[in-house]
Amino acid sequence: MYSLAAAAGCRAARAAAAAPARWAGGCLPSSPLAAAAATPTATWSPRNCGRGGRAGVATDAVATATAAAADADVVAAAAADAAAAASSDAAVAGPAGSDDGNGVATAGGTSNGGGGRAADNSPLLAVVTRRGRKARTPPPFPDPYAAPPPPSSFPPYEPKPWFRFELVHQSTRSAARAGIIHTPHGPIETPAFVAVATNGALKAVDLAGLDDLLPLVFCNTYHLMVHPGPDIVAAAGGLHAFTGRSRPLITDSGGFQVFSLAHGTVHDELNRKGVKPPPAAGKAGGKGGKAVAAADASRTRKPLLQRVTEEGAVFRSYRDGSLLTLTPESSVAAQKAYGADIIVPLDELPPYYIDDDTLHRSVLLSHRWEARSLAAHLADVRQQAMYCVLHGGIDRTLRTLSADYLTSLPFDGWGIGGSLGKNRAELLDLLRFLVPRLPADRPNHLLGIADVESIAGAVPLGVDTFDSCFPTRLGRHGTLLTQGGRVDIRSGRWRGHHEPLGEEWGVPGGGPTMAYLHHLMKAHEPVAATLMTLHNLYFMTNYMKDLRRRILDDEI
Repeated sequence: MYSLAAAAGCRAARAAAAAPARWAGGCLPSSPLAAAAATPTATWSPRNCGRGGRAGVATDAVATATAAAADADVVAAAAADAAAAASSDAAVAGPAGSDDGNGVATAGGTSNGGGGRAADNSPLLAVVTRRGRKARTPPPFPDPYAAPPPPSSFPPYEPKPWFRFELVHQSTRSAARAGIIHTPHGPIETPAFVAVATNGALKAVDLAGLDDLLPLVFCNTYHLMVHPGPDIVAAAGGLHAFTGRSRPLITDSGGFQVFSLAHGTVHDELNRKGVKPPPAAGKAGGKGGKAVAAADASRTRKPLLQRVTEEGAVFRSYRDGSLLTLTPESSVAAQKAYGADIIVPLDELPPYYIDDDTLHRSVLLSHRWEARSLAAHLADVRQQAMYCVLHGGIDRTLRTLSADYLTSLPFDGWGIGGSLGKNRAELLDLLRFLVPRLPADRPNHLLGIADVESIAGAVPLGVDTFDSCFPTRLGRHGTLLTQGGRVDIRSGRWRGHHEPLGEEWGVPGGGPTMAYLHHLMKAHEPVAATLMTLHNLYFMTNYMKDLRRRILDDEI
């Protein structure tokens, strides 16, 4: 069971050494992911938070002042919150009348360095620039370790008439299970592969004609929010009517794509080993002047992810550069407009390479966001189910914290998300630890993982559904999936092979000859991507059906 004591213990174990330096600075950056880059000498301005925000003792109201940074307007500090809000940090903030050495003096004291001045005891101070004009008052920064709402603030979970998980068979040889997820648009037999139709479409393939092949399809809230927009989809009658699909759909929150704007794809982030990419970096192609021009353009482009706060994330549209805001409530509202059978709460996606304290704060932020998302969903259910998203990276303490809290809330299923390891071995090790901690009466879903080898390892551990664009991307780039492994159709060995592939799990009837597919790929004919993608979709569906049969026969 999730408890505040568990969260506090986790906080103390991870942040004891860093706490004095952190809180001496007053407040944390608005983004948990940016905290690692913060320094104790940061000065508050309308663009960043200030120092000395919580110094003092419980009996005094604390006011602070800060010196001007180079090339910035002089800023007079605002008074801190009431004494009760300051008491929790008194132990690390220092006594009343002290100065942190950076020009910040607490109530009753004077500054001894950094060009600062003693703070006024007025309960509210306007921020005044050197020119005498009033600037913005520093915004409040909530405790990044604040606990999310307690489970008691939500109603108990009850199975929905339109959504429930039915366990058909539990294997006697492993944790593998065969089940049925009942949804308003039909049943989903598990285990199942979930194809990814990012913009409401499978690339090179007509989604509307694949109802019988694909039990569940994943669409992306972020991309559909950028274009065409939730209002257009809603006016069409929802995603089912808009795309022509009559079978179940699932939409994510958009969080994965938004936070990928900051650190790239999972593959890129792992390869960089924690080194951040340049803002909005693009590929500089060509030689000489073209390469220089591309590099200059990359440096002058504004980063797409602007900021992350307790409220949500602000980012720029990759289409026209306009500013967009994604909050837990707006994400849920968009998914209500889309009308998918399964929706997902907003969460923050931290990278694999991240320090423990920052990861802890990120997990707590995701919990608060997911609780807000759940509250918005329960206020207007509309025959939709909501899965939570479990976080914590590969840290077992944080994974336990996340599982204990989120499974105590009335979610309809469990999404396994966040950083899932740098390789398949770490992924499977994490699943062995995590899946047994999830209540078995609801379905679980492994987010973003659906290659054949990972599915083969995860199904015996009890995972129900898997989504990834990997199989369809392989097909578009010339690789066929077969029971004997991957086949690169671009290889010259297929140039004169005038027979179909002969894969029984592939396209019914065998499909085109290998020589013809080879020709289409080499000639860059668009239909090649269609034929190859269809083959891999058939393969994945039949592969999952075979896994289900083997579970029912207790072979797995």
